[in-house]
Amino acid sequence: MQSHDIIILEKLRLGDSSAYKELFDLYYMPLSIYSFKYCDSFELAEDIVQDLFIKFWDEKLYMNLDTAIGPYLFRSVKNNTLQATKKNNRYIFEEIEDQIHTLLDDDHLDMDFIEQEKKKLYEQIEALPLKSKEVFKAIVLNNLKYKEVALELGISVNTVKTHYSRALKQLRNSLDIIITVLIV
Repeated sequence: MQSHDIIILEKLRLGDSSAYKELFDLYYMPLSIYSFKYCDSFELAEDIVQDLFIKFWDEKLYMNLDTAIGPYLFRSVKNNTLQATKKNNRYIFEEIEDQIHTLLDDDHLDMDFIEQEKKKLYEQIEALPLKSKEVFKAIVLNNLKYKEVALELGISVNTVKTHYSRALKQLRNSLDIIITVLIV
């Protein structure tokens, strides 16, 4: 289990509500991107992740958790996303669970490989259309919220979401490395 997962889990069990914010800040964007790989709608992906966090807190699911939080959250998001896409008669995508487990297992992280992939990712980001690139960098690399990006760029929140979704679609082949960069 990753050390930050252990610390957050201990804090949650002790009733420290600030740990929930830490958990949300650490996993929200990686989980949303992961969900997006299955559903092809970033808004739906975010809804699924938000619903999971609400359930995780309301039902105190962390109290019965004896494994790492990350794999549990990714597995739950995958299952919830597949259920939602099935319910909406959308495409069902092939499983990529092994990739996420490899990414979350500290023993298998190859930092040289990750650095090479990050370099490729940054090149792909630079190739994005200007607004999509600005929005993507602000949200993923600078960890800004949609509203903050909208104010900074002088555009609406919906326009921010549109540019962000377009950027993610263009970077679809790099979503695994984006998740890794956000978690590592």
